[in-house]
Amino acid sequence: MRKIVIHLMILMLCTLAASAQFKKVKHIVVIGCDGFGGYALPQADMPNVKKLMQTGAWSLQARSVLPSSSAVNWASMLMGASPTLHGYTEWGSQEPEIPSAVKHEKYNKFPSIFSVIRDQKPKAVTAAIYSWPGIGYLLEKEAITTVFSAEDNEDVCVDKAVDVILKDKPSFTFVHFDEPDHTGHSEGHKTAAYYAVLKEVDARIGKIVDAVNKAGIAEETIILVTSDHGGIDKGHGGKSLDEVQVPWIISGPGIKKNTELKSTIVAYDTAATIATILGLEQPQAWRGKAVTEAFSK
Repeated sequence: MRKIVIHLMILMLCTLAASAQFKKVKHIVVIGCDGFGGYALPQADMPNVKKLMQTGAWSLQARSVLPSSSAVNWASMLMGASPTLHGYTEWGSQEPEIPSAVKHEKYNKFPSIFSVIRDQKPKAVTAAIYSWPGIGYLLEKEAITTVFSAEDNEDVCVDKAVDVILKDKPSFTFVHFDEPDHTGHSEGHKTAAYYAVLKEVDARIGKIVDAVNKAGIAEETIILVTSDHGGIDKGHGGKSLDEVQVPWIISGPGIKKNTELKSTIVAYDTAATIATILGLEQPQAWRGKAVTEAFSK
């Protein structure tokens, strides 16, 4: 019993310390680039992403859950848990193939970062903007202020994200780009076409960073760029490192600068990191851990 009490006290002190550290943070923007393998970034022409690395902390060896495919990992990223708990197990899951271990009473889905924010910060403005329609099946839409699907149009997606950031200044914004996954499937990973589209992805990320600056919230905003999986040849879903390892880049107030992270990072750690920065209590069913190595002391 004494050990349990001590453990709870340590957790409470860590939460209080994190809350104080991120007192300035009022906005978090997560940018997810589908099919962006960690192997690709060093040689890619991505100045905006590399600037975020210089001003923040990063890893190119964060790992997807298995299988290394889309819905499985976007669910894990937003829901802070593995597929054995949230139940989404296939690349295009629209409903859990395994019954979710728990469900939010109001939204009838495994709890995601969106419902955690809505429950604990009822007045918070949130946004989910995505170019792959499959993302929509994973969201507790009633818990989100703005939900927008760009129907496979990356430019419409980024324009909407920019507009929402400038006008609404959400507490939490999730932006999903379907590239470079589409090009990875059609032309192949590690091809000239794949690297060319990464340059386009970087330009879109640059527009989002510019929007944060123009909105006047840069000093209060953390930006996190990551992916659901990488790829090999024209596919993914397997167990190779090229499929499993993805970039995980975080930049903003309270984050170390120009630091390569050595911590083990898994897709579901993203939700836990967001919750910790925002001072939120995580659901018991979550298994993610905040990537505290990225936090400045």
